[in-house]
Amino acid sequence: MQSNVESFMNKHNLNAENISMQDLVDHFLQQMKEGLAGRPSTLAMIPSFCSPDAKPKAGEKVLVIDAGGTNFRTCIVTFDANLKPVISDFRKSSMPGVAREVSAKEFFSIIADESERLIDQSDRIGFCFSYAAEILPDHDGIPQFFSKEIKAPEVIGKHLGKELLAEFARRGHDVSKKKVIIMNDTVTTLLAAQAENAAGKFDGCIGFILGTGTNTAYIEKTSNITKLDPSIPREGSQVINVESGCLDIALGDIDRRFLDSTNAPSMYNFEKMISGAYLGPLAYMVIQTAVQEGLFSETFKNSFAQLSGLTTIEMNDFLHENMDCSLAKCASDDDDYDTLFEILGGFIERAAKLTAANLASAVMITDFGKDEDHPVLINADGTTFHKTAFLKSYTTEFLDAYLSEQGRRAIIKQIEDSPTIGSAIGGLSL
Repeated sequence: MQSNVESFMNKHNLNAENISMQDLVDHFLQQMKEGLAGRPSTLAMIPSFCSPDAKPKAGEKVLVIDAGGTNFRTCIVTFDANLKPVISDFRKSSMPGVAREVSAKEFFSIIADESERLIDQSDRIGFCFSYAAEILPDHDGIPQFFSKEIKAPEVIGKHLGKELLAEFARRGHDVSKKKVIIMNDTVTTLLAAQAENAAGKFDGCIGFILGTGTNTAYIEKTSNITKLDPSIPREGSQVINVESGCLDIALGDIDRRFLDSTNAPSMYNFEKMISGAYLGPLAYMVIQTAVQEGLFSETFKNSFAQLSGLTTIEMNDFLHENMDCSLAKCASDDDDYDTLFEILGGFIERAAKLTAANLASAVMITDFGKDEDHPVLINADGTTFHKTAFLKSYTTEFLDAYLSEQGRRAIIKQIEDSPTIGSAIGGLSL
């Protein structure tokens, strides 16, 4: 790394090597344990009341609703005689609250509009809700707050399943036999991994999302969730939604300025360091700062000033050496190009180390993965993780190195249509 770039990265704490993996894992674990106990923590550690032993059932249909990121999806899932999922009548639209603020009435009306065509096909509804929500023992969910810049404040505190069924009832549908289970997308991703692990090849599963936002789910003994009401049985295990994107972290001064520029600056800090909705905009601020500190030529400075912002896709285009992208056109000089590539490459390497610490903590809080022949299966979903240049490979390197030192092993895999499949499995557990 060029000395001036290295000095810049160190000054603003943008280098992966400046992060102690052990310290970050320890911070995660401490916050996770506090959250399980109901003590103050930036990690909600939300019980799902969903058993990791939920299994698909042949021949039964489930209406799946997937409210994730900026997209909203609906479909029917049926498992065939071999327990393979068959997805039909799939439809994708925009998540309510993306383009503009919506009221609670509008929110549930839009959801009903998108799923009403399917309502008579099944009495079981698996509702994947990719935002922080308190899950109740009856499987309904109450949103706590929205991430990913979704604007639907009136929905906070509402019972999602109850409100949706009430909307269908207002439209003349008989909902007396309908049942809804609300699950986070990491929970459904974990359930899809559990189905993949029917033969017992893996020692436990983790659900991980790194797309527009980020989150993690793992399997916890119910007896360790001491914040639960004493009336709730303590037998067995259940899936925990960590809400890992909420971890309180601000690594450097640019990170702090970026957090202050977002909606809810004190929330979802970890997510804003690594996820698709924020990586590009944060990188834009990093480049702005580097320009101000003289790391680029006047030509680059003038060209970059014409850009009003930067998306993660645009940043990724540059790292994939797409010479037609906006950043490459700014960096027409070889020195500028090399400087920019080093800055952004190091920035992604840091995001990967943060990601690896997140995954490592989900392994280390359990007893899983101690047998070399039976590693933990991490089902990783999300285009940011799989498509961003260097991110997956760096993450795997950091994770493998750390877990090896701890006598643990995990394998990262992507199971296609995980949120949809997991939602259906959860729906069949009702």
